[in-house]
Amino acid sequence: MEPGGERELRRRHLPELRHQAAEYYRSNEVPQRLEEALNATFYLRPPDLYGHLADAPTATTVVQTSATHHKNEDKGSLANYFSKFSKPPVICKLIGRKVLDGVGRPTLEVEIFCTVKNHEKSICSTVVSSHSEILENASPEAIDADENERNDSINRALEWVNGSLNEMLRDLQPADQCKADELLGEYFAKKVEEEKERKAIEKEEQEAAISAPAYVPALSAVTPSGKKKGVKLGKKSSVAEKPISPAEPIEPVLCGSIAIAGLSLAVAKTGATINNTPLYLHLALMKHDLDLPKELTMPLPMVTLLSCGKSSSGKLKLMKEVMLIPPAELTVKQGIERLLEIQKQMMRLLDPSSPQLTDSKKGSARSAVKKAPTKGKYEILTGTLKSPDEMVDMYVDLINKYPSIIALIDPLRKEDGQQWSNICNAVGSRCYLIAEDAAKSISKLVEDQNINVPKCSGLIIKYTNQTKISDLTELTRLLDGQRHIAILGSPAGESSDDSLVDLAVGLGARFIKLGGLSRGERVTKYNRLLAIEEELAKNGTLRSGENHEFVDFAEEALTVEELLDALPTIEQDPWPSEHSQPLLAQDQNPVSLHGSTLHLNEATNLDPSILP
Repeated sequence: MEPGGERELRRRHLPELRHQAAEYYRSNEVPQRLEEALNATFYLRPPDLYGHLADAPTATTVVQTSATHHKNEDKGSLANYFSKFSKPPVICKLIGRKVLDGVGRPTLEVEIFCTVKNHEKSICSTVVSSHSEILENASPEAIDADENERNDSINRALEWVNGSLNEMLRDLQPADQCKADELLGEYFAKKVEEEKERKAIEKEEQEAAISAPAYVPALSAVTPSGKKKGVKLGKKSSVAEKPISPAEPIEPVLCGSIAIAGLSLAVAKTGATINNTPLYLHLALMKHDLDLPKELTMPLPMVTLLSCGKSSSGKLKLMKEVMLIPPAELTVKQGIERLLEIQKQMMRLLDPSSPQLTDSKKGSARSAVKKAPTKGKYEILTGTLKSPDEMVDMYVDLINKYPSIIALIDPLRKEDGQQWSNICNAVGSRCYLIAEDAAKSISKLVEDQNINVPKCSGLIIKYTNQTKISDLTELTRLLDGQRHIAILGSPAGESSDDSLVDLAVGLGARFIKLGGLSRGERVTKYNRLLAIEEELAKNGTLRSGENHEFVDFAEEALTVEELLDALPTIEQDPWPSEHSQPLLAQDQNPVSLHGSTLHLNEATNLDPSILP
């Protein structure tokens, strides 16, 4: 057809096209939106009219007009005005990468891409530290096995993120954290079942292979006489350890589970970024069901001053680390400045090359107090042993002598439930008794609130493995209801991702445990803490420091009804039984004292007479 014929055809259909276009725009309320936007532009009267209409800043335009009144709020442009009516961003792609953490071990990075106004955009990325539990006295073979297991877990997590999870979360709105965590939880439960089935099949195959030779145990028949002596020794040993509750095995971690924690946190950061909201406010809204508190309180930092234990010189094995907590009436900035000065003074007193200084990361996530294998006692000094009851008396004497110690972290094994209760009744009204290494049991506590826990003042929560953001919000609600304090702590393998600070502020943690004021990955988090405090103060939403509130366990124990009201989730069995599954999965060894808030003169003049 000739060009003239095409023009003639279009001319004939032009009225119909105009009618269709008018109906299309009218159905989408385009004329009304254009009129409102043009009215807003008129009130602004920008010098460069067309430049203003072409610009697309982050603000939006809200206009209220009437015959006698008009109001312009949050000035913006025509292009951005229409963004209010565009489709919400949805996840279109996930990318998982293997990166290194602060100590050079592999961990997971997750990056989320979203479809925003028909374009694919990278919104944010996050790095989650992997966490594994290995005993301090582990053999080189066990350490190598742990490293291999870590590598396998990261590789499996990469397969999940770049494969099945990528498909599962596609087209999901990142603002819907509950839906994302629900999908991640279902996915993880499915993987757990698959792992159980795989292990069951392996076990059947191994049993079949063992039972294949019929009657070969001729050699085993020769050994009983040599083993009888071992049996006698075993009996003696069991009698000696009878009063001591056995240590529970380390809870296994599903290979690849770090993908769940990484994606849940990445979705939360993406939702906050899209809503143009700081992550800590985004989390506070989630915890309080979109009813944002008028003020937020900054968590007090627990700053490591000395790292002790196996890596330190000398015979003292009681303390793993000594930490300082600034006074509650100081701001975070003032507190850190004071802590830096104390750290300088301490470094002048100690040999800078000593492994006791906070530059030593080794040992800060492992126990320093040993339990004698045959006597079931704590070894606080080389050759000096104490029973759990004697440990309680020693801690009470320590708190009486140095009242500025306001917190003990992991003073006993979790199996010593009666002694946990005794020490809480003795000093709980003036000192926090805190249990660490609860991160791997967060999901279990949320699912089953009747899980028994050692009697304590609060928990140190570590965000890693299969933990989800919704688990953290629910757990902090439970702790608030039980008058427990929440402490956010960094795992052994730290990274430069500072999201942990936003988690602590948004979820209302009382303390945050980041380590010493050194190393880039830690200082990054301390700087984030300072930035949030400055932002809250500028906005007038910073709540002044609150005094420490301790729980008088002894007084509350006098009335059973009061205890039931205060701790609704553990009132059924306040003392952990031998067969119960405690909430806290701590180290197998009896764990250490982490001193806190010691004044400089007290920290350097501890009387050793109270230790033996």
